[in-house]
Amino acid sequence: MLIKNIPIRTGSSHQERRKVVLVEVPTYENILPLASGYIQACAQEDVEVGSTHSFEIVSYPVTDDRHKLLEELAGKYAQVYTFSCYIWNMKLVSWLLRELRERQPQAHYLLGGPQVMNHAATYLAGEPENVYVCNGEGERTSVEFLRQLNSPTPDMHQVPGLSFWSAGELVTTEPAPRISNLMEIPSPFLTGVFDGREFSMGILETNRGCPFRCTFCYWGAATNSKVIKFEEERIRAELDWIAENGLSGLFIADANWGQSPRDVEMTEHIVKRKKEVGYPLVVYMAATKNRPERMAQITEIFVRGDLMVTQPISLQTLNPEALKLIERSNIREETFVELQRTLREKQISSYVELIWPLPGETPESFKDGLTKLCRSYADTVIVYPQLLLHNTPMYNQVEQYGLTTEPVPSEVAEAEVVVATNWVSKEECRDAYWLYHAMHTIYNMRGLFLLSGYLDAAGIVSYGDLFDSVARFMRQQTDSEVLHLIATSLADLTNYDVLLSGKIGHMILSTHREEFDRVLVDYVTTQKWWSDPMARQAFEMDLLARPYIYREPVSVPDYEFTEVTVHGLGDAETFIVEVSAELARLLTEREMLDADVQGDAVSGRVELRINHHARQKMPYMPQRSLEHNANYCHGTVLRFREILPFVEAHAPDAVEGAVVG
Repeated sequence: MLIKNIPIRTGSSHQERRKVVLVEVPTYENILPLASGYIQACAQEDVEVGSTHSFEIVSYPVTDDRHKLLEELAGKYAQVYTFSCYIWNMKLVSWLLRELRERQPQAHYLLGGPQVMNHAATYLAGEPENVYVCNGEGERTSVEFLRQLNSPTPDMHQVPGLSFWSAGELVTTEPAPRISNLMEIPSPFLTGVFDGREFSMGILETNRGCPFRCTFCYWGAATNSKVIKFEEERIRAELDWIAENGLSGLFIADANWGQSPRDVEMTEHIVKRKKEVGYPLVVYMAATKNRPERMAQITEIFVRGDLMVTQPISLQTLNPEALKLIERSNIREETFVELQRTLREKQISSYVELIWPLPGETPESFKDGLTKLCRSYADTVIVYPQLLLHNTPMYNQVEQYGLTTEPVPSEVAEAEVVVATNWVSKEECRDAYWLYHAMHTIYNMRGLFLLSGYLDAAGIVSYGDLFDSVARFMRQQTDSEVLHLIATSLADLTNYDVLLSGKIGHMILSTHREEFDRVLVDYVTTQKWWSDPMARQAFEMDLLARPYIYREPVSVPDYEFTEVTVHGLGDAETFIVEVSAELARLLTEREMLDADVQGDAVSGRVELRINHHARQKMPYMPQRSLEHNANYCHGTVLRFREILPFVEAHAPDAVEGAVVG
């Protein structure tokens, strides 16, 4: 393929160096563009490419004005534009590409990332001869691509791992071999690529690869289960750069942080740098799958260093058949249960991640899995919709497993949501989402936390059956804005948005709190078990102990309390209540009260304080958008233990209580 080299203009002047603009469109602003940084660092180190090209990274969040981004990119007059393509930005990237090509038809466009690799026929439709797709790791392919463009007679057939149109034929060259020595990649942190720019969130790789081959995930499938590591000295230096440049957050982009013993040492180094210079303020990572003791050690180090307040536990499903089908059966469920128990004992928040509907999962097994997690005292359970991702084994198993998908309604994201399988119809799929949202509101959000635990333990109604009952009740309500939000999200697939849990939390724990109180009251008072005095006591305690997601004064619910005596407020964020000794024992059994508090010898009643003050909460900012507040609330949902109220004896010599839940 012969390509004519054309001088690139900036305004009316010419420049000797050919300009390369590396474009990233992340989900949030001020995220460090690591993928583009790697490419720039490699290209600059190459003698031929580095001496003849200039580089600029442009990063705009998907939420920004697309026309403003287009104008900025078009005004660069670059010879080459590269785009990092993911499921969350692909429609926006496609629009930018189309518009840019009209304005800069002489430029060359290189697309890379898991959404486009090995899918050139889709993304190069129309046979554009100046658009290319990188199939695999981008570093080697990008450098050779620029080297060929720089040649008097460019031949793209010489670029490994590249797809392009040439003379009416779609060409795909031999794959580039996987980089076996990651130290071949210069560090963009240490070579000045990121110098002079401000970032709020840093991204760091300490290795590439994953030892697991889960069929829904690109990570392990793309690397043949081999993990290749960067050297420790480099990692420490990059962590120093992140700390010394004041990045507030750090995301460790390894597939399994904690898999290697050295990860403990790196964790200690992050905490050490935080103590020395004050940064980073928070750390996020994907936890290792089968090292519960090491992961608990790492989490405790981070928490001690005030760097992390929650721990993800990625189960995906508890159904053995589903685990086998997605090739995740080698990950032991008991390791997660043990990790969860350890974290709870240390008062560290955690959340379990599930995916619905995976192959092999049925509505009944899904409900049973939720029941099992609640019985194991999971802090929070998050269920993500199953997405059909490019370049995963599952992408080639659509017919085998009867996967039916629908696109999300978005002008930015390009996601296909699985809405049915051989085991689940569309109707059953939606029913299970309602089941989960019932669980999310009454268990995760603590709407009926104490009551549900009592009913399950007493053999009256299991967790799963209660969630099913609440879901059916919720679907019949037409005058609740909260439930309307849930119904709408399921109807138009916007439940794909990870911020939905934050929007729900924002409403039922703050702006629409009284409305949701009424929903709960209307539900419980119509149930057969409402005649049980202990059920009524548990419900009334739930009304008072349901957390506030923002720092705001508490108010006594508009409800006629008959079992719990509400004496009023101890302060703006504390209820003073009187309960039966039986309810106090139930609170202790549910780990909501630390000690077996003794009641009054005569009345048998116990006076308690329900203290809703928590240092981790922020005040509600009504001037901010729903999306802004939902982002805060989503993060709070994932670290829910941090905002739960304390229940403690209201006697001078009483032992202080424990965090609810």
